[in-house]
Amino acid sequence: MFQRSNEASLDDDTSSSAAPLSDEDVEQNGSQHLNQSVLYVDILTFDLAWIRNNSPQPFRVKRLCDYVCDLLLEESNVQPVSTPVTVCGDIHGQFYDLCELFRTGGQVPDTNYIFMGDFVDRGYYSLETFTHLLALKAKWPDRITLLRGNHESRQITQVYGFYDEQVLCVHGGLSPDIKTLDQIRTIERNQEIPHKGAFCDLVWSDPEDVDTWAISPRGAGWLFGSKVTNEFVHINNLKLICRAHQLVHEGYKFMFDEKLVTVWSAPNYCYRCGNIASIMVFRDVNRREPKLFRAVPDSERVIPPRTTTPYFL
Repeated sequence: MFQRSNEASLDDDTSSSAAPLSDEDVEQNGSQHLNQSVLYVDILTFDLAWIRNNSPQPFRVKRLCDYVCDLLLEESNVQPVSTPVTVCGDIHGQFYDLCELFRTGGQVPDTNYIFMGDFVDRGYYSLETFTHLLALKAKWPDRITLLRGNHESRQITQVYGFYDEQVLCVHGGLSPDIKTLDQIRTIERNQEIPHKGAFCDLVWSDPEDVDTWAISPRGAGWLFGSKVTNEFVHINNLKLICRAHQLVHEGYKFMFDEKLVTVWSAPNYCYRCGNIASIMVFRDVNRREPKLFRAVPDSERVIPPRTTTPYFL
């Protein structure tokens, strides 16, 4: 288990009823407001009514990103996380369904979470979804873990493990260039996701009914099979690989003699797929419980007005 100094945390005592500051106030008073957590209090207290009439202020979002970036730079490529923990798959900007996820799994900090990437794109509320997760990370850095997915190009990290419990969480899958966890530790992650190589494979690869490796139809990463999975699990003394990245209509899917599980956490993906979503609750490595949830009804969500970039300036 890792611990971070309390001096690096934001003040947890800030009331959610604090009066919001203007960007001018923040710029004039500088970093002292960061330690009072007022820069993200509005974001952290999002509810389904709030987003009808509000959007995060750009300056606050930038300061929030800078703060969380500093937290993430302290973490390694393979970061231990202790159980109990709840593991979540892709969210893809479906903010209303993220709120439903927290109703299903419990609120932070009462529940410890790992999100396996792909927070943004395709849904209507990518900014709100991402900033909400960042705000949770800022306020409770040891209670929420954010992995990098193939849809995140300039933020966060890419792979985490439960050391004692021997479960590895990764957004996509395995790589022919990676045989051990130590090799993952050596990857330079503070860069754009490359088009090929180990870093690319970890966020793009998919399991498939092939023996070893096959070319991926995605154009990035690989398809990997049961033999590859079993070898990786054996070499690294793992019991399970937990990943996201692929729509699963039933919410989750075990493969390869339950050595690998895909968890998908965006219900009714893209507002048309009709799928159930899931989160995977780990009490310990031998006690795991999938929790299923459905999309928030259309009557309870607001679709933002469509905006287009001007063609003629």
